[in-house]
Amino acid sequence: MRELIIAKNDAGQRLDKFLLKKFSTMPKSMAYMYIRKKCIKINGKKVTPQAMLNEGDILTFYIKDEFFEDSNKEKNNYEFLKAPAKFKIIYEDKNFLLIDKKPGVIVHQDSSYHFDCLLLRAQHYLYDKGEYNPKEENSFAPALVNRIDRNTGGIVIIAKNAESLRILNEKMKQRELHKLYLCLLINMPKKETALLSDYLIKDESKNKVTVLKKQIPNSKDIKTKYKVLKTENNLTLCEVELLTGRTHQIRAHMASINCPILGDNKYGNKKLNSSYKLNKQCLYSYKLRFDFTTDSGILNYLNGKEFSTEEIWFMDYLK
Repeated sequence: MRELIIAKNDAGQRLDKFLLKKFSTMPKSMAYMYIRKKCIKINGKKVTPQAMLNEGDILTFYIKDEFFEDSNKEKNNYEFLKAPAKFKIIYEDKNFLLIDKKPGVIVHQDSSYHFDCLLLRAQHYLYDKGEYNPKEENSFAPALVNRIDRNTGGIVIIAKNAESLRILNEKMKQRELHKLYLCLLINMPKKETALLSDYLIKDESKNKVTVLKKQIPNSKDIKTKYKVLKTENNLTLCEVELLTGRTHQIRAHMASINCPILGDNKYGNKKLNSSYKLNKQCLYSYKLRFDFTTDSGILNYLNGKEFSTEEIWFMDYLK
């Protein structure tokens, strides 16, 4: 029999979710079987997989020791230490980080990048600072709140603790975090400011989306608000706000009004991009505003605050 006390970062989640994070080698079906057969209890009582964990709860386990051993082995293989702890910090406090991600850096691991991504860089940085120690965590690791395409730059939020992650994810879902982008368009939109409302459908095999005027099965609504800031040499600088957050939304939506983003070869003008020697889109998530309309717990102090980055690499094309 083994015991485990639920720490603050483990609280507020379902038992089954916790088990699958804590014991990554344990099959899901086995986790449910252990719960059903009373091999896993909370405070000495039989529970269901949906039971919510509270700080201070005592979990008792009557399961194979190998799952604890495998868990400890994994924690000693700190993959994030392979990633360089290098990035620009816009803002940091005890709850989260705002990082200025540069184009070319991926935000999380994928099949081709196993060790170097923004998330692992942040985990390495926090480990070096002594703010993150995997040995002291059962189910939590610093995590992304938002994501940005590899070849797009901009502000990325990293939550340092589970409570901040839950709050920020909910605020993102409820559109209480406003992300503003700068983009350099080919051509000039017909209107200086507008709200574009259409539908989008994604081709997973091509990782490409299509903008539609009418809804069809599996399509999703998209709303993109833009404002023209400056026009020079057939290039237009726009500020864009996403009112919905879909794959490639800004890139595809602006291209649909004949104003593709400079440097975007997937939705734009490859010939013109080549003349500028560009292989990345002129798109940057440059401003983040916290506009809470509901209680935000430990993050209430952020309400009304705005953060931005001034280092926009493509601004020289307007000179």
